[in-house]
Amino acid sequence: MGIEKQYDAIVVGAGPNGLAAAITLQRAGKSTLLLEGAEDIGGGLRTKELTLPGYRHDVCSAIHPMAMASPFFRTLPLKDHGLELLFPEIAAAHPLDDGSAGLLYQEWSKTQEHLGKDAGAYRRLIRPVVDNWESLADATMGPLRFPKDPLGLASFGLNALQPASWIAKRFSTAQGKALWGGMAAHGIQPLSNFTTAAIGIVLSAVGHRYGWPVPKGGSQSIAKALLSYYNTLGGDVQTGFWLEDVRALPKHDVLILDLTPKQLLALNGVEWSNSYRRQLERFTYGMGVFKVDWALAEPTPFKNGHTRQAGTVHLGNTFAEIAENEWRSSKGRHVQQPFVLFSQPSLFDHSRSPEGKHVGWAYCHVPHGSTQDMTAAIESQVERFAPGFKDTILATHTFNTRELQVYNPNYIGGDINGGLMNLAQLYTRPTLSLTPYRTSKNNIYICSSSTPPGGGVHGMCGFHAAKTALYDHFEIKP
Repeated sequence: MGIEKQYDAIVVGAGPNGLAAAITLQRAGKSTLLLEGAEDIGGGLRTKELTLPGYRHDVCSAIHPMAMASPFFRTLPLKDHGLELLFPEIAAAHPLDDGSAGLLYQEWSKTQEHLGKDAGAYRRLIRPVVDNWESLADATMGPLRFPKDPLGLASFGLNALQPASWIAKRFSTAQGKALWGGMAAHGIQPLSNFTTAAIGIVLSAVGHRYGWPVPKGGSQSIAKALLSYYNTLGGDVQTGFWLEDVRALPKHDVLILDLTPKQLLALNGVEWSNSYRRQLERFTYGMGVFKVDWALAEPTPFKNGHTRQAGTVHLGNTFAEIAENEWRSSKGRHVQQPFVLFSQPSLFDHSRSPEGKHVGWAYCHVPHGSTQDMTAAIESQVERFAPGFKDTILATHTFNTRELQVYNPNYIGGDINGGLMNLAQLYTRPTLSLTPYRTSKNNIYICSSSTPPGGGVHGMCGFHAAKTALYDHFEIKP
């Protein structure tokens, strides 16, 4: 590499978790080098002109409820480093064929009023998590450990460990059931799986507690703010360096890798123990995604007026339809009316597109490693709830699962969660360990979304990995 300096720690991968690990180490007074294979930092936090000049698209993540809910991110002065977050009043909408919609307002009372007959069921499920998020976040956004509020965690766990399909039976209206199904479907697995209720509960709760913000200027703004703060701490950065052999790295005491198990197994210059290697080989990846970005002539003309005001839109009609199609996709089938996650950030952030124009962002779940073009299916699903949408399209850019993996090698087979987040891999990822950030090498750690708490822009995987390394090697207690 041509770097002669010796570091206390090297972090490989400058996505949100790698950045979080590097910041945590640097804040503890350790000299840190952050390495990134691409020419710019960010990982899943990048914004580019993918379609036409002047149209800025979020390449991966677009809406960031977990960034606001992250105990680690909330300790950082990111606003002082240029980050501005915009908050749609309606965080998420779920339109139905009949023209109605399930709506998640950031304001609790408006969601309750909207849900009508389902307000009580929703309140009993979500309100305790809204009120007790700080203690629950401490217990759930990391490795297994004894909670500060065991009774609160037990109450949350009784619901969170259930299949989303069981929870759906508590709702009586099509709108309430659909809103719940769209939330739970963010878990990218069949809604009949155990623990699928967890993601639905958490996303709904943090939507009320913090909102589902849109970063002004695009998701890259979060990465830029993190990097700016890291730079003020004195950390070093080098981009354009793909790690293939750990022996090529500068001298260091600790190495933290923002990589998934498949990439760990491919590294040269390190011999994992047989037990650790076997566990990495058994690690299961989940469904992939097919993503579309559009340059649009005008806002998306959803039939439901409230949906036109939402930052995120879930397209899949009823709970039953979503559940059926997610199950089919998990079994290796391509469906004609997939569940689609759609974002319309330019409604709130006018810097994303030329004056009067807009951008659209969407993906659907597909079988792992699929190369099938789902553009027509996704556009038809949007058109289903927004007649005339296809006529607004000026240009299109797509990613299939293989292209996503080339863009970001952590997205194995298009899996953006770093591995299936089912009951077997919710906390025991990537290995069965109370400290899964440790590897079989005593100075090498893993901080990717393949560790707890899994996928999402929250930095907690990197934070916990760095804290573990600080304790192990520098006797700095968490």
